[in-house]
Amino acid sequence: MTARIRIFWVFLLFAVCSMAAAAKPRPIPVKVVVVAMFEVGADTGDAPGELQYWVERDHLDRVYPLPAGYHAIRMSDSGEMAVLTGQGTAHAAATIMAVGLDPRFDFSHAYWIVAGIAGGCPDRVSLGSAAWTRWVVDGDLGYEIDAREIPSDWATGYLPLRKKQPFEQPAEPLDGQVYALNAGLADWAFRLTRGIQLEDSEKLKEMRSHFDGAAAQRAPFVTMGDEISSSTYWHGKLLDAWASQWVPYFTHGKGEFATTAMEDTGTLQSLAYLARAGRADANRVLVLRTVSNYDRQPQGLTAAESLEKQRVGAYAAYLPALESAYRVGHAVVNELLTHWPRYKHAIPAAEPDAP
Repeated sequence: MTARIRIFWVFLLFAVCSMAAAAKPRPIPVKVVVVAMFEVGADTGDAPGELQYWVERDHLDRVYPLPAGYHAIRMSDSGEMAVLTGQGTAHAAATIMAVGLDPRFDFSHAYWIVAGIAGGCPDRVSLGSAAWTRWVVDGDLGYEIDAREIPSDWATGYLPLRKKQPFEQPAEPLDGQVYALNAGLADWAFRLTRGIQLEDSEKLKEMRSHFDGAAAQRAPFVTMGDEISSSTYWHGKLLDAWASQWVPYFTHGKGEFATTAMEDTGTLQSLAYLARAGRADANRVLVLRTVSNYDRQPQGLTAAESLEKQRVGAYAAYLPALESAYRVGHAVVNELLTHWPRYKHAIPAAEPDAP
């Protein structure tokens, strides 16, 4: 083969490779990912779940099928994405991993905002309230003894793994049992939204009147509060007491239990792995949970009687909690999108209050 022929083939190969690279679409840059967990029916036009307000109000009209996940992805022209994970930690982990590894999207600068409803402890939050989270603690990993066989000197039959009694020291959380979110970012989100007026009504006031708790009678408000995440939907004053100890136990006294939800350890585990793979930034994750129901029974009912009334769509503050999740979460989304050149490279953090 002559030199000219070799040069010709080199140039031809270069041209083919260049054309192939040019033909391959670039990943779509994503600015904000809103993570919702359940939807009642369609994405629009019927009874709402956690996704619907975001789709309708933020015009998330672009639909991207996601065969490896629970539900198709929705996006707007402004770089806002919404993901529906499905209920429970397994659905959430699988769907977030599928989304994060999807080559169609670039999440290198994306903020992830979990925005969904939850049970709430009436000692710390009220119906319709919104809580930004610093700590998410897993409520599934552990030993359990049936309540009918708990030793008389134990407060609960639920034990940390590798321990011989409840809350035995020292606390030794396993990988994936405790997630410390970016506290500076969470504080920033709280201070940005703490003045937002949340819906109250005579109906909510009447519902609140049946509950004991330091915050039970308050009108809905925005606060900071930490979360237990478990696929088991638990209910009752004794399990509320367990949760109120479980969170500070595993966070070494730094966390305070406020809400209980079903998916977030699965979401956060996938995001941690995606961050390790360079597909996400774990410092850009926010968790917002709004209170659709209290996690324990009202005055005059047993835990079983109260649990009978706990159904999706029939929670005491179901629609107000959905509205709070959108109203508070959207304030953060709007701030990030409106001032994207500022936040693309610099993660916001709260500045100290003036003395």
